[in-house]
Amino acid sequence: MEQLKLNNGQTIPQLGLGVFKVQDADDLKRSVAAALKEGYRHFDTAAIYHNEAWLGEALAESDVKREDLYITSKVWNSNRTYDETIAAFHESLKKLQTDYLDLYLIHWPSDGYNEKWRAMEDLYNDGLIKSIGVSNFEKPHLEKLLTTAKVKPAVDQIETHPYFQQKELNKYLRSLDIAHEAWGPLGQGKSNVLDDPTLVKIAEAHNKSVAQVILRWHLQREIIVIPKSVHAERIAQNINVFDFTLTDEEMSLIAAIDKNQRGSGDPNDEEFLKNSMSRD
Repeated sequence: MEQLKLNNGQTIPQLGLGVFKVQDADDLKRSVAAALKEGYRHFDTAAIYHNEAWLGEALAESDVKREDLYITSKVWNSNRTYDETIAAFHESLKKLQTDYLDLYLIHWPSDGYNEKWRAMEDLYNDGLIKSIGVSNFEKPHLEKLLTTAKVKPAVDQIETHPYFQQKELNKYLRSLDIAHEAWGPLGQGKSNVLDDPTLVKIAEAHNKSVAQVILRWHLQREIIVIPKSVHAERIAQNINVFDFTLTDEEMSLIAAIDKNQRGSGDPNDEEFLKNSMSRD
């Protein structure tokens, strides 16, 4: 498995399994078992997914050592203060049955994120988190965070797929040496990106699926990906992307199909952020 080096010297497996919207314990445990069997070691969850405990059980039941796993979770928007963030983190640790996290992220740039970050810096300095980062942060949010941050975020996890390539933000993150991680890397089934004629043609040329071509494209952009699936066959297919390379021409062809088309929540939508702070 390819590893990327983060700005604090830690490494992260460049491909992992996301468990967003997996609301059935058996489905989740089966998919994690299938993923472990195929060589996945990186698992991404969040408090708001309400499945941290199932992931914790699935990993505890496996014979993979904790130090060989990479576990990410995220603090939700309803936790706004320093103390609430510390409490939320310990709750996640308990559910995940571990005594540290590899990566902990602020889920959205909702009010109070500078305070949350201060709490996460303390947890990081105490060795309870190996790396800290953010999710859904764009340039203005990062600029504001960096006015008070003592530790620079290691990762920004943002919606990224061929129809929403985040070229500008990618460039900005590179300039700051913050790793770009993609959620919804295959378009979450909303944008018909898997039927895109350009991608279909490239997939045929490599005897791969369109999903495999998209994941390979992310990897070659040095982006971390966490495709989600509960199907063993797809889980196996998604990690089978290290045996081929897209040409410069193919990378350019994919760059040209960008529609700048967001498929999910917008971090600039103040109303959405405000409403999200009252639920967990």
